[in-house]
This record gives sequence, C-alpha cells and structure tokens, in this order.
Amino acid sequence: MITIPLISLSRPRLLLFFAGWGADETPFRQYTPEDCDYLIAYDYRSLPSAPPFDPQAYAEVHVVGWSMGVWAAQQTASQWHLPPGRRIAINGTIHPIDDGRGIPEAIFRGTLEGLDGASLHKFLRRMCGGQQEFRRFLGMTPRRPLDELKDELRQIALRQPENLHAPVFWTEAVTGMADRIVPPQNQLREWQTLGVPVTRTEHAHYDEDLFRLYLQDLWTRH
Repeated sequence: MITIPLISLSRPRLLLFFAGWGADETPFRQYTPEDCDYLIAYDYRSLPSAPPFDPQAYAEVHVVGWSMGVWAAQQTASQWHLPPGRRIAINGTIHPIDDGRGIPEAIFRGTLEGLDGASLHKFLRRMCGGQQEFRRFLGMTPRRPLDELKDELRQIALRQPENLHAPVFWTEAVTGMADRIVPPQNQLREWQTLGVPVTRTEHAHYDEDLFRLYLQDLWTRH
C-alpha cells in the first residue's frame, strides 16, 4: 500500500482516504480539507500491519473509504487503534467479491482475466456514469501500469476472505443508486446486515460531487 501526504501541517485532525482499485493520488489532489491533514492510501498489492503515520500526533483521525478502499481500510485501519473520528464507506463493501454483498464473482473474474487497455477504458466510463464526467476524469486519470493493476486485482482476490469476521470498522455508509460497478442493492444489503446506517444518493460510482463533500466540505469548521 502506498500512502501520499497531500497536506501535512501538523494539524490536530487527520483525514485518511482509502482510494479505489487502480488509483493513485492524481484524481484526488484537488480536494483540500480546510482543517485537517490529508493522507491518501492506494495500491492494495500489499497491506501494512501498522499505520504509516503516528496516531498519537492527532486528536482525531477520520477515515473515508471509496470503492475497494472500503475493504482495504477494513483490513488495515480497523487494526490500528486510531483516535476517534468518523468512518465513512462510499460505494463499496467489506465483501468486495460477493454475489450478494459486493461485485458479483463472475464480473470480477471477467474483469481480471480480460483486463487490457480497451477493457480498462470501458470500466472507467462505466465508473463515471456519464460522458461529461468521464471526459473530466480522463484529464486526471491515474498513471499506473496495466500489469500493476492486474496484480492488484489478483492480490485482492487472494486476500478478500481475510478478517471478514472482525468487528465492523465503518460507522456510516454512502450508496450511490446510479453505481454501475458495485450494485447498489448489494451495498444496501451489506450495510443492513451489518447494522451500519446508509445515506442513499443519486450518484454514480465515481462522482466529483461526492468527493468534494466527503473529502473537503465536510471537514470545514464554521
């Protein structure tokens, strides 16, 4: 797992963002929480057992996970004994490969086995929901090699069954009902089963308005 500090000013609060599969920091630099340090995690080919920062340096650590980052944070941050804070899961579940509570297994396997430049382009278009959002995303797409993305999917598939019975890390969830990557009904089923309150929105899997709210506006103190 790679972690990039986008804002590190020794503030008393930290916002730790777990991005999705295939991500890097590029699409998320524009979101600048006013009153928090800001750290982004991505690349889940490996998962650290210890936090990449000193938890004692903060009075609050807020965690936002998006897409596959929901699973990655459940696997890692839930074990780190972090200071109190909000734990918000967006458009993902802790069962990332699951016919009823995540991405259906046949779709996940098909994505992995058929991944190439053309199929990745198609995946990103579905992720964005609309052509206008997709055009904007193409201007800030992550720059990671295709073989890395394949390996990341393989490692997620291998590690997915781990820690599924650990205490649930998330305190709230957000489900975009226009999500075409993780079926919304599977997300709702997951959070209802786990007893995590859900906010339903009309967003797609990837939407700048979601990130602007949950990575920026929410952490501005008035």
